[in-house]
Amino acid sequence: MSGPRSLCFYLDPDLRESAAAGRHNFLNKIAEVGRAAGLEVRFDDAANAVRSDSSREYAVVHMEPPPHENAVSVRRAYFYPFWSIERTEKRWEFDVAKAAFDPGSVPASEAAAFVRRWRKKWFADRVPGPSGHVYVPLQGRLLDRRSFQSCSPLEMIETVLAHDPARKVTAGLHPKETYTDAELAALDRLEASHDRLSVQMGGADTLLPGCDYVVTQNSAVGFSGYFLGKPLVLFGQIDFHHIALKVAEMGAADVICAAPDHRPEFDAYLWWFLQHMAINAGRPEADERIAARLRGFGWPV
Repeated sequence: MSGPRSLCFYLDPDLRESAAAGRHNFLNKIAEVGRAAGLEVRFDDAANAVRSDSSREYAVVHMEPPPHENAVSVRRAYFYPFWSIERTEKRWEFDVAKAAFDPGSVPASEAAAFVRRWRKKWFADRVPGPSGHVYVPLQGRLLDRRSFQSCSPLEMIETVLAHDPARKVTAGLHPKETYTDAELAALDRLEASHDRLSVQMGGADTLLPGCDYVVTQNSAVGFSGYFLGKPLVLFGQIDFHHIALKVAEMGAADVICAAPDHRPEFDAYLWWFLQHMAINAGRPEADERIAARLRGFGWPV
């Protein structure tokens, strides 16, 4: 068989150590698929991916751009043990983002049981805070409009305040983001000029269960909200867009007006996105699902 005979994982130190020691279930399953196909498996530092050569090896990176045509990028599908294997690191370009969701094709009873089980595992301890508000989970670069966004995050908050004149709006800063003085000053000015707006650090555990709907660019909090039956308004592009109300398609005024009463088929969608489109690394068929996915990219496995 011609072609590369090795498989290299380019990972950050903690993840590389875990995978090399056999402690990372999903990455180790990929490694076993490679070994079963006769590939020599190696683990290297993420920074060395730029030196990967498609003529010498297949490569796996984590949440980074694949360095060549024989490389893939892996990413957790928001919750363990669900994972995606893609040819891009951009979530809005994932295959699931381009696929059509048909709720009629989903086994309803299986989907309901699936969501009940995982909701109990992931959200059983959520205690709702004050209800009746709009929750706006923020990410980074609050003053910039990036290529996948319809406006800047700050403008997003202003738009919600303009088109939902009754509800309180709570914006949650991301605990892992570092915000500039200019960003925080702009938020302070906006908060001071709107009695209905409050800004806080984090708080998803209480803000999400109590909100009427979620507004975000593409925060994963919006996906979490599906498990709690929370309608989602998206100002940006993402892979879990199918049952959300999208500003790019309908306009801000229409989606915000429709959001409080939006009731898509949450259970069917969550089953389709996680169990059908992603790879559940905890299931016995995970190895074959991984192999089939890699074969689709031309890997000899």
